Amino acid sequence: MSETPSAETPINPNETATANGPATEASGLDPVQAQLAEVQERYVRLYADFENFKKRAARERDEVRRSTTESVLGRLLPVLDTFEMAMQAAAQPNTNLESLKAGVSMIQGQLRNTVADYGVEEIDAMGKPFDPALHEALSQQETTEVAEGLVISQNRKGYRMKDRLLRPAAVVVARKPGSTTTNTSSES
Repeated sequence: MSETPSAETPINPNETATANGPATEASGLDPVQAQLAEVQERYVRLYADFENFKKRAARERDEVRRSTTESVLGRLLPVLDTFEMAMQAAAQPNTNLESLKAGVSMIQGQLRNTVADYGVEEIDAMGKPFDPALHEALSQQETTEVAEGLVISQNRKGYRMKDRLLRPAAVVVARKPGSTTTNTSSES
């Protein structure tokens, strides 16, 4: 049975009937397809915007990294210049050891000040209780001179920058004479 407009069904003048019934606008397919096309277009634009954002963020991150590196290296170049002057002074025939020591000491101070400007601090381990968060125990040494668990020797300085550990201090820790290291694993 074919459908024909009855007196009860209003006819929209913008619609045209087809052999199978009213036009697709009447069935609601055109608005859905239009809405789908609009959503797809928004998706494509949003996806392109997101891809552009990722590329821009990566470029900005690289630029910040490059800028930071240039800043740090720019601050270290005067220290390198001072080292070169010290090497030239060492090559002079009448340079004595004391003047070289004084020059190297000045360079060390210059380098310490430069890294301190970036928030780098030395970790003072000598005489302090061993802290695995700040210290790397190289060994233990039996002694009665200091309490057990204190750092008695520092082989390499440790450094931190604000809350972050850059390098732990390499230390030797005191142990009571005759005591053995505690083994947490069970022995069978």
